[in-house]
Amino acid sequence: MDRYAHIVGWGKYLPREVLTNEALAELVDTSHEWIVARTGIYQRRIAGRRESTYTMALRAAREALQVANIDPRDLDLIIVGTATPDYLFPATACLVQDALGATRAGAFDLEAGCTSFLYALAVASRMIMAGANERVLVIGAETLSRIVDWKDRNTCVLFGDGAGAFVLQASDAPGGVLSAMLGADGSGGPLLMIPAGGSRQPASPETVRRGLHYVRMDGRAVFRFASRVMSEAASEAIGAARLTADQIDLFIPHQANLRIIRSAARRLNIPMERVFVNVQKYGNTSAAAIPIAFCEAIEEERLKPGDHVVLVSFGAGLTWAAAVVKWQIPIPVPPPPRHLRFRRWLRYGWAILRSRFRHLRRRFDAWWVRITQGDVA
Repeated sequence: MDRYAHIVGWGKYLPREVLTNEALAELVDTSHEWIVARTGIYQRRIAGRRESTYTMALRAAREALQVANIDPRDLDLIIVGTATPDYLFPATACLVQDALGATRAGAFDLEAGCTSFLYALAVASRMIMAGANERVLVIGAETLSRIVDWKDRNTCVLFGDGAGAFVLQASDAPGGVLSAMLGADGSGGPLLMIPAGGSRQPASPETVRRGLHYVRMDGRAVFRFASRVMSEAASEAIGAARLTADQIDLFIPHQANLRIIRSAARRLNIPMERVFVNVQKYGNTSAAAIPIAFCEAIEEERLKPGDHVVLVSFGAGLTWAAAVVKWQIPIPVPPPPRHLRFRRWLRYGWAILRSRFRHLRRRFDAWWVRITQGDVA
């Protein structure tokens, strides 16, 4: 019997702080008109001092699980797509797994630049269709404001922070993720990169002085690449789903630049009325862009059962990906009863207590070994 991977839960989180183009013009040599003309961006969200990729991913994940009405303990796998993890290790996905109390789930991060979420979605859907997993939580989360040079108007005007999440579940009912394609061209790596901080150029006073821990981008080259590859990737995914462009009800592209979005839609012969755009509100949130846009399309009731949706993205690497989804869930989805929300709140509180207890137990075990066996290497 065929297995399908359906999106049964979705959630997003955006920081409260809004940075408008006018406010940005006070920090760097730019203007509202210059930014809008080149990108279509009017404002972006900036993470607060106590927020990080992990905290935003957790908020989006909890919302997605609530919509799906799934207990975190029933998750088999958690994947976080991000280019801005809290740490090189442990994985941000492991932090989310612990906070959710998803005690039976494996967890790992996936990094493919802005394409990370669609790469993660492809992995998750194929794990489900292969029979390896039943329920997978896929998150795209970024804190890009921490890795941009706020003196470089060519990059700092583009990016924002946020998170979005999907819950995928196995089903024998046709639909869900119909196709997914992934692509890469490593020869384009230098076009969009952070030069230092890895094993090739470890952090040092010199790398910090030279600003090598900030995003570096050849904007014109990336624009040319994106304008071409977005339509090509979408066409390949549509063909793999045995559909044609005129059968696509909604096109949700990576929200990086309005001119790139319009170019891709034009190449696919998809009218802008069938294209979802929110880049003007949030800028480029990298791996979070697709799930945030998807959530807002649901909120605006742009989807109905039976609709075919194309998701497409590009990013550092260079990478690109696209997926076709057949939507099956009526909108709006009624909120869960109050008693279920309260039960979930208690469960998350218990997950926090459990995590702290396990930390303390490890410290006690280490102390006990030292007392009873002496310092053992």
